[in-house]
Amino acid sequence: MRVLLVEDDDGVADALVEALEANDHRPSRVARGADALLVHRDFDLLLLDLGLPDTDGLEVLRKIRKMSPVPVLVLTARGDERSIVRGLRLGADDYLVKPVRLGELLARMDAVARRSAALTGPKDRTVRVGDVEIDLEGRRVVVGAAEVLLTTKEFDVLAALASRAGTAVSRQQLMDEVWGDAYLAVSRSLDVHLAGLRAKLDRPGLLTTIRGFGYRLGE
Repeated sequence: MRVLLVEDDDGVADALVEALEANDHRPSRVARGADALLVHRDFDLLLLDLGLPDTDGLEVLRKIRKMSPVPVLVLTARGDERSIVRGLRLGADDYLVKPVRLGELLARMDAVARRSAALTGPKDRTVRVGDVEIDLEGRRVVVGAAEVLLTTKEFDVLAALASRAGTAVSRQQLMDEVWGDAYLAVSRSLDVHLAGLRAKLDRPGLLTTIRGFGYRLGE
């Protein structure tokens, strides 16, 4: 699995990264909650410490759950009942208190990943609106019979809309999903990417602006 370790203690992080690599996982480590919010989409599972230098890990968990169903396993020294209950209620898939045995951690990671796969299940990840076909897994867009090349962010914006085709999506939600945290994104960036999408797709009416709220893909 691609594992994002959110841990500010260098010694703990180095040991965990080494152990995960030795067990055929692909770990990356960040030390701050803000960094986790920006990159969590690129991973299959998050190991989240709660004692982070820039923000409380529970707040990071709350924000991630607004944006993504990615499995999150809290791994922290905070073992009081209130923290455990809050973590699970905020959407943690599991909660482990340090120090934890490596074998148990690996087993819990596998169990969380299995549950997540069972819940999501196989899905048709191709969205069709008129003669526009959006392959969410392959990150390909075909208009008519021709493939249209999009930038990474243009595709991310389109995918966020395509996953809710026919439904109004707010600007805030789009910015949260594409940039990780709306407060860290420049609002103008969304307008630029939407303009680029409209020009490249060349299908008037495909992307509708809902004044004062956001956007909708399709009818």
